[in-house]
Amino acid sequence: GGGLSGLACAKYLSDAGHTPTLYEARPILGGKVAAWQDEDGDYIETGLHIFFGAYPNIHNLFEELRITDRLQWAPHRMTFAMQELPGEFTSFEFPAGVPAPFNMAAAILGNTKMLTLEEKIKMVPGLLPMLLEGQSFIDAQDELSVLEFMIKYGMPDRINEEIFIAMGKALDFIDPDLLSMTVVLTAMNRFINEADGSQTAFLDGNPTKRFCEPIKNFVESTGGEVVCSSPVTQIHLNDDNTVKSLQLKDGTQVEADYYVSAVPVDVFKRLVPTQWSTDPFFRQIDELEGIPVINIQMWFDRKLNSVDGLCFSRSSLLSVYADMSNCCAEYASETSMLELVFAPCSPEAGSPINWIAKPDSEIIDAALKELARLFPTEIGDDAPEHKKAKLTKSTVVRVPRSVYAAVPGRNKFRPSQQTPIDNFILAGDYASQKYLGSMEGAVLSGKLAAEVICDKEMNRDSKGLKDVHSSVLGKEFSSKDPVGIVGSGATVYGGGKQ
Repeated sequence: GGGLSGLACAKYLSDAGHTPTLYEARPILGGKVAAWQDEDGDYIETGLHIFFGAYPNIHNLFEELRITDRLQWAPHRMTFAMQELPGEFTSFEFPAGVPAPFNMAAAILGNTKMLTLEEKIKMVPGLLPMLLEGQSFIDAQDELSVLEFMIKYGMPDRINEEIFIAMGKALDFIDPDLLSMTVVLTAMNRFINEADGSQTAFLDGNPTKRFCEPIKNFVESTGGEVVCSSPVTQIHLNDDNTVKSLQLKDGTQVEADYYVSAVPVDVFKRLVPTQWSTDPFFRQIDELEGIPVINIQMWFDRKLNSVDGLCFSRSSLLSVYADMSNCCAEYASETSMLELVFAPCSPEAGSPINWIAKPDSEIIDAALKELARLFPTEIGDDAPEHKKAKLTKSTVVRVPRSVYAAVPGRNKFRPSQQTPIDNFILAGDYASQKYLGSMEGAVLSGKLAAEVICDKEMNRDSKGLKDVHSSVLGKEFSSKDPVGIVGSGATVYGGGKQ
């Protein structure tokens, strides 16, 4: 898999002196961060991807590749649209030079438009254990949804309406009543404990060329290979159930010392060999699946008076958005191009409408109605004619199975990178690591997968297998044959389709 996890794994194996060969099913690299050009020469992105200060593994990777100048850092603030005041925005401003957690305290106390002082104080009982107990407390909340956690700790409903709905949709494209509280606490813990943790940056161009290609070039410069348009269709085994070879779609058999699956969880489940299908380690993965999301890009005939940077829309349909003509150097223009995350977009994510099955025209119309609330003087029927922005072009990219759905109780089913199969390793954001389903999580998971191989080669003690949960160990499983990969479109391999 040639997404961030597979690329990171190949990069760190190269660092360690190994010679990796990476196979990507699609003609472009990037997986869920892939971007491609349309007939007009515009780049179409799979998603709106933001780099946070609290992404240490990604920042290390940028430094190692010597491309840190490609991150365009925005001023340290978090901006929200005011639901009850159309056209108005408010920000949590983080003061420069103030260490964590005092800079976040100043940002929260300094904003008087979203939460009252009483509501802010009532957040403390739920967040204090996170600060005192750390990761153990965060992990223990995985069985609770955000709403269940709020009830347990007596948080007012307005905290959900003002903050958590926006965070949930931004972090996992899902509403708070369906989202594990561990996801929100993980983000908040990094934001609180790192002075620049919540600061955001945009890549200065399309992710495939500006981020993925440098990793590819590094791997190839050390003797490795990155091969696109080469989907794996079957995993062949030896008599002892170790991997013998991979079969590509063209019939080629690929043999190696070690094999790493860095494909999305929904794709991997279709490839699990029959002989592995009764092993609880692999059957626990049945409990995981990707969440649907839609990414929209909208070009207008004039510059909108938009927020410079990421904005949490706090609407029922839109998660976050940015005017990429301001935020991304490659997309700079005298007219606006908004990129928006449309979520939740399916019933399993909390939407009453299955938007992902709707035609593009309905999705764009719905997005425009939401934008008319955000920009009442520039978009929509009520905007003055001399200020009204006209939509000149739009694209809709559907990802039917994006990052794994972080609904309550999923963490216990996330497998370790090391598997019971001696020469087979897992990567991908769904494999166990603390950054969950994110770019940072994908990179870290790939790095951990590379570490497993290095430990094996050096006969070092590794972190070992993560215990399989008792609810899985107590079951008897019948063997099942792999479903296999049907079709050849981007969504078949966990990507987005325009």
